[in-house]
Amino acid sequence: MTLDQSTRPRTLLADLRATYAPLLEEIAAGTVQRELDGELPTEQVRRLKEAGFGAVRVPVEHGGRGADLVELTQLWINLATADANLPQALRGHFALAEDRLFQHVLGDDQRAWFARFAAGEIAGNAWSEVGSTGIDTQQTVLTRDGDGYRINGEKYYTTGSIFAEWADVYTRRPGGATGRGEDDYVIAVVDTRERGVTVTDDWDGFGQRGTGSGTTAFDDVWVNAENVLVFSRRFPYQTAFYQLNLLATLTGIGRAALRDAVAAVRRRERNYSHANAPRVRDDAQVLARIGEIAAAVYAAEATTLRVAAALEATFRAGRGPDATLRALNEAAEIESSAAQVVVTDLVLRATSDLFDTLGASATSRAHALDRHWRNARTVSSHNPRILKARVVGGYEVNGTPPPYAWAIGATERGQAWSSSADEAASSA
Repeated sequence: MTLDQSTRPRTLLADLRATYAPLLEEIAAGTVQRELDGELPTEQVRRLKEAGFGAVRVPVEHGGRGADLVELTQLWINLATADANLPQALRGHFALAEDRLFQHVLGDDQRAWFARFAAGEIAGNAWSEVGSTGIDTQQTVLTRDGDGYRINGEKYYTTGSIFAEWADVYTRRPGGATGRGEDDYVIAVVDTRERGVTVTDDWDGFGQRGTGSGTTAFDDVWVNAENVLVFSRRFPYQTAFYQLNLLATLTGIGRAALRDAVAAVRRRERNYSHANAPRVRDDAQVLARIGEIAAAVYAAEATTLRVAAALEATFRAGRGPDATLRALNEAAEIESSAAQVVVTDLVLRATSDLFDTLGASATSRAHALDRHWRNARTVSSHNPRILKARVVGGYEVNGTPPPYAWAIGATERGQAWSSSADEAASSA
């Protein structure tokens, strides 16, 4: 693969949309019922795997579609419009795929991983721990066993792992690579089909219930040495990439809310005695509110795609001068942070305002219109936006670099940043 992608068909995005449109329509048709039944979208993920959705970024010569990050983001938005759970459920997979693609650009052979992705295998996320785990460490450990490793521990918020053949696990390695030095932190890509892996759907959030964001436990699970990845070599724009997925998910939620509000207004026959027109669909105030929701969704999508373009520029700089990559990466991080602040506000307001266009009957659980706000509120609670506003302000006023790695865990009073996060930031 080369960084010059000028030979890409100009119609790739249109082709991708045409390819996946029938499947996305089928997925959307069952979304409300899955929400009401509390059913995971297991079959829908399987269909996406079979359709090669997880390989859209894989180079064409390795069995993928060779999409760029703007095109991938458009597909995420379309998928979120059909079912908001799905792009977030695939977030960990696309991060691992992006990392493998970035390493490929740097010259490392990634044919084995590309073949897996092209065959429909996906990865889930398994980074966070709950309870007493300190912010600067991990209880999950990877220990040497002959020519490979064994992993033991428990992770929560393991989004997508319940659907996946692989889990992307952030873990502590006692003794480091040699087993005799200082502990280090690595990514262990664990085969979820190995004995000792248990994935439980115990995520209890009020939104994004179908993302499979529960617990994954590892009990003496075998890990091939070749699947242990040095964290400091992770693709440098990963934090902005993770945020981009959530921005696309939020935008798709906004699109779905607009779609449902428009459909409900069009078919509504009942009206209030003090309305502005006999039909709801002719009421100027209702139409203005729909227009405001549409404008919010438009702005959210435009903002999200600008972040995608910034990340694509960073990816393309992978083989260029380090200073150029660092500058583009910093710009992308700041853009993603600024976007999180504004897109969150736009979509939360839109998913609440849709109820202004309808009557109390719209709050019926059978319609599940509340899922849009609950899903948006849950997505926007990640990597809190109030902290992102401070990051952008610090950068604008004082030129303070953004954090390039996030960590969460128990802290001592007065502790601001984890040493592991600082180490990761300095290496990015």
